[in-house]
Amino acid sequence: MSRPSETTRNRLSRRQFLGVGVAGVASAGAAQSRQMGDVEAMVADLERRLEADNVYTRLLGVRPHLPGHGTGTRLGGCRMPAEVVAAMQEANDYFVQMDELQVAAGRRAAEVVKAEAAVITSGGTGALMLGAAACLTGTDTEKMRALPHPTWARRECIIQKAHRYMYDRALRSAGVTFVEVEGREQLMNALGESTALLFGLPRGSAATGVVPPEGLIEIGRRAGVPVMIDGASRLPPEGNLTVFNELGADLVALSGGKGLRGPQSTGILSGRADLIEAARLQAAPNDQIGRGMKVGKEEIIGLVVALNRYAALDHAAVRRAWRAKADYVAAQLQDVPGLVAVVRGSGDAAPFVELTWDRRVVPLSELEVRNALERRGRRRVGIPMAPVEMRALAGPPEPGDGSGPVGVNHIQTRSMRDGEEVLVARYLRTFFTEEAAAL
Repeated sequence: MSRPSETTRNRLSRRQFLGVGVAGVASAGAAQSRQMGDVEAMVADLERRLEADNVYTRLLGVRPHLPGHGTGTRLGGCRMPAEVVAAMQEANDYFVQMDELQVAAGRRAAEVVKAEAAVITSGGTGALMLGAAACLTGTDTEKMRALPHPTWARRECIIQKAHRYMYDRALRSAGVTFVEVEGREQLMNALGESTALLFGLPRGSAATGVVPPEGLIEIGRRAGVPVMIDGASRLPPEGNLTVFNELGADLVALSGGKGLRGPQSTGILSGRADLIEAARLQAAPNDQIGRGMKVGKEEIIGLVVALNRYAALDHAAVRRAWRAKADYVAAQLQDVPGLVAVVRGSGDAAPFVELTWDRRVVPLSELEVRNALERRGRRRVGIPMAPVEMRALAGPPEPGDGSGPVGVNHIQTRSMRDGEEVLVARYLRTFFTEEAAAL
C-alpha cells in the first residue's frame, strides 16, 4: 500500500490539534471515520454560528471574524473564560460599596502581582493616567482638583524618544509635561526639581543606547523620582506579571484583558502604597480626574477571578496547545504558490505562524492583505498589525517602507478555540489561492 502524502497526513491528523479528547491517531477504519466526522461537525457548527447565528449579526448586522490575532483591543480584545463570565453574572445580582470593593480587589491584585498595593483601573490606559496623576499630586486634594492643569513646578515626565508611543497621551491627559531625551546622559541631565516621574516601556539595551526598565528604576531610586513602567501588553510570558514590581518599579500598569483574559475594559495599577492611595483617591467612585474612567462591580469581580485563574494556570500546557494550532495552520498552507508559512516563537513566548509571500505571485502589501482578510463579506480573519507597522510604533523606522519584494504578516493562535484553526487555515488558503490575485 502506498504511503499517504504529507498533505494527507497533515489533514488526517487534524484531531490532534483540536483537543477533542483523542489521545493519538486511530489506526484506521470505523473509529477514525467517526472521529473525523465529529471534528467536521464541530467545525461546521463553528462556521455556521460565525457566519450567521451570533448575537452581533442578529442584533446589528455586524460580522464577526476568526481570531488569527492575539488580544488587541482593535480586534475585540480577549475571550473571557467561562468562570470569569459566571462570576460577573453573579456579581450583577448584588450591590456593594464601591470604595470597599476597590480596596479589597486592589489588595488581592497586589498579592498576585507582588506589589505593595494596587488599584483596579479602566484598562491599561486608565492605569497610566491615574499613575501619572498620583505622581503629580500625591494625596494632596487641592492639587487633585487642579488637574489636568497643574500650577506647580514639579510636573515634568522624562521619557526617552524611543519610548514615545500612541498611548503616552494618557500621561499627558493627567497634566504632565513631557521632557523627551535620548540616551542615559541626556536623561541624567534632564533630572531636576521639576521632575515628577520617569516613564518607560519594556525595551532598551546598552547596544541601542536606550535605558531599559531596570536602568530607569535604578536612576529613579537614586534621584528620589518615581518610575512608572507600562507592562500592559506583555503577557505572555507569565513572568511579566510580576517582574517590574520585583525589579522595584514605583508604578506598573497592566491590562486586565489581553493575556489575563479578564474584562477588556479593566486594568491594574500596582506599586508603592502611597502612590496607589493617591491614584485610588482620584479614581471612581471619587469625584476627581479619574471619575469618568469608572470600572463596574461586575468587571472588578471578573478581573479578580481572571487573576486567580491565571496564577493557577499550567502555562507550559497552554503554550503547547497554542503551538499545536500553529503547527496545523502552517501545515495546511505549505503548497500554496508564492506563500511560505513557518511557525515561530520559542521558550516562553507565544508561538505564531509567520506568513511571507512573493509579491510577484501575490501582489499585495501587508496592509492590503490584512484589510482584505478582515473586511471581506464572508470568511473574515482578523490578524495583528504587520511586523513593519509594529516596528514603526516601536521607534525610528527601519530603512525601507515595507514595499519590497516580500510581504510579511503573522497569524497568532492564542485566541482560537478548538476547531477555529481549521477554519483559519481554510480561509487563508482560499484567500491566497483564489482571491488575492484578483484584488
